[in-house]
Amino acid sequence: MNKPARQLRIREIIQQEHVENQHDLLRLLKEKGLKVAQATLSRDCAELGIIRSKTHAGYRLLFAEEHSGRIIKGLVGMEVVSVAGNETSVIVRTLPGRAHGVGSWLDQFHSPLILGTIAGDDTVLVIPDSVENISVLISYIHKNLSTN
Repeated sequence: MNKPARQLRIREIIQQEHVENQHDLLRLLKEKGLKVAQATLSRDCAELGIIRSKTHAGYRLLFAEEHSGRIIKGLVGMEVVSVAGNETSVIVRTLPGRAHGVGSWLDQFHSPLILGTIAGDDTVLVIPDSVENISVLISYIHKNLSTN
């Protein structure tokens, strides 16, 4: 079987079954008549963006793009030092060098509460849609930092 067909089969298995690790995936491929070397499977998983992540039902192989928000949220939660606002804007303080990632994380929500973000080294300026929503925006950011 050629690489595109093999990777399509891997994608189908990951989407249809609860696969905890590459060993289980290798077994499932073998059951479906595909003999694949571990090194080849590992490369395929990397190319397809398959990661092993902890879920409510235990560990599972997942596509990174489907769960990147949850993964990034866990990292962002460790990078944010504080969230504060004044009469016009919200400031998110981060660990040094982490503001860009936190700003991108905020942008990916496409929240109507946020007009935009500007990131420096350790500070993200969050521009609210309205000054009347600053406290709501701060609560929204805190909520998204703490949800599982």
